[in-house]
Amino acid sequence: MSSVVTGEAVVLELRPAGFAARGVSVIIDITAQIILAILLVLLIGRVFGGVLDPALTNALLLSVVVLLLLVVPVTVETVTRGKSLGRLVMGLRIVRDDGGAIRFRHAFIRGMVAILEIYMLGGSLAFLVSLFNERFKRLGDLLAGTYSMRERVVATPRALAVMPPRLQQWSETADIGRLPDALARRMSQFLAEAPRLTPQARHRLSLDLAAEASHHVSPPPPGTTHPEEFLHAVIASRRDRDYTAMMRQRERSEKTAKRLHTLPFS
Repeated sequence: MSSVVTGEAVVLELRPAGFAARGVSVIIDITAQIILAILLVLLIGRVFGGVLDPALTNALLLSVVVLLLLVVPVTVETVTRGKSLGRLVMGLRIVRDDGGAIRFRHAFIRGMVAILEIYMLGGSLAFLVSLFNERFKRLGDLLAGTYSMRERVVATPRALAVMPPRLQQWSETADIGRLPDALARRMSQFLAEAPRLTPQARHRLSLDLAAEASHHVSPPPPGTTHPEEFLHAVIASRRDRDYTAMMRQRERSEKTAKRLHTLPFS
């Protein structure tokens, strides 16, 4: 994953596309360009009846090459904000280094450099350059300040905090006050990431968070309670109580709405 900090100080986690995925998307794009080139040549042949002088033939061929290698890719990339046929199939998109959508300037620089590193050199230069940067950028990306990111990433559902059975009775009578938003967020993040932490870091963080949360809970849990169990109990209890309060508020609102409907109109 690649972290990008926006102007609003929001951290975005983006996944750069690997060279293999980018290579397949390029092959798809080139295949589409070849098919389009054949269709254009056949169309020109039918329009002019196959009778062309050499100068006009060379001019038309040059126009077709410029159209397919530069005009069409740059236009499609600009209009779709970083897409192409190959990227659409592979679930990729070209974005700026700050995570924003690209514009004509970025697409034009990438298109111009692509003529050299992809079409003229068969992609060898793009491959070599991509080996020496963490986002697998080709030369055109380095000059334009862009990179290719994955849009279709399988999101792993976050596991919900579960009330430990041995703390169920304690949670029903405990007074759990409103936790600071920052503390509640850190507790939830820790419980989600705990299985991937080292045992030492996991134990240390659970102790620190449990000590902070204990200031907002009364009475404390049984003395033999593990810190992680305590965190699970606090988060699960707050979630269940908030849900119960929300449902009660919804029921009261529905009852009030029904009574208002029964009142006679003035």
